[in-house]
Amino acid sequence: MQMRSIGSLSASVVGLGCNNFGMTIDADATRTVVEAALDAGVNYFDTADLYGRGKSEEFLGAALGNRRDQVIVATKFGHPGALPEGRRGGDPAWVRQAAEASLTRLNTDRIDHYQLHMPDPDTPQAETLGALQELVDEGKVVEIGCSNFSAVQIDEAAEAAGQAGAGNYASVQNHYSVLTREAEDSGVIDACERTAMAVVPYFPLESGLLTGKYSGMSPPEGTRLSMWKGEMRDMFLSEEKLAATDRLSNYAQDRGHSILELAIGWLVSNPTVATVICGATKPSQVASNVTAATWTMSAAERSEIAALAS
Repeated sequence: MQMRSIGSLSASVVGLGCNNFGMTIDADATRTVVEAALDAGVNYFDTADLYGRGKSEEFLGAALGNRRDQVIVATKFGHPGALPEGRRGGDPAWVRQAAEASLTRLNTDRIDHYQLHMPDPDTPQAETLGALQELVDEGKVVEIGCSNFSAVQIDEAAEAAGQAGAGNYASVQNHYSVLTREAEDSGVIDACERTAMAVVPYFPLESGLLTGKYSGMSPPEGTRLSMWKGEMRDMFLSEEKLAATDRLSNYAQDRGHSILELAIGWLVSNPTVATVICGATKPSQVASNVTAATWTMSAAERSEIAALAS
């Protein structure tokens, strides 16, 4: 497994997204998936206090057990859906309270990669970064990151870190896939290159669309998109995206690859990307995701694929 840097951390280019833990699968199934990931060389496990109302962190901590020191445990805080009423996600008091709660649920003495889940427009970035630096100084956090940040917010964070005398975010975790390239179009990738931040894509498979399992507007029973309705489903499933998926699938097949391999290989072939967060509910999915990362593409191939996806 290829490894890339997130600050001082060395992360596997394919990570395991843990949002299914405590929501779609139980503790026993979580353990099976985690063991499969470890066996496949995955060392980056991404969760959040939001997922399963804390159950994801609990299940992950229990599944890792005495192998905890072999991996990078990444979690997130500050999403409005996980905040008590009246609290601000980036408020220094909440940063500490949320970290302590996550440490307990994860059954660990440190969070390797601690990420602000959503921007907090009501708290100066310097205050949030200062609070995170305190956790780093205490050894409770190793590296920090942000999520769902714009290019402007990334640049502002770099300036705020200097003002606060604190370390800057080592990464940004945004929605990024061959079908959703806003991170490129809006300047997020460029901002990360300017500020030496790694990119950690989420929804790299467009909630399963880029696995080839969907052939029409009616998702198969049991899939994530079959359970989502309204805006959430519409974000991933449309006639335009299905047509683009067909074009991408044909391109991949002509070269002896699957569309899954195209989706993950396209992201991994971007050197700004550190690790691609792929969810899984069974070991076979973990194995497929890891294998997919071996398709190394040239810049020309990436451009061809991007054009087909448009």
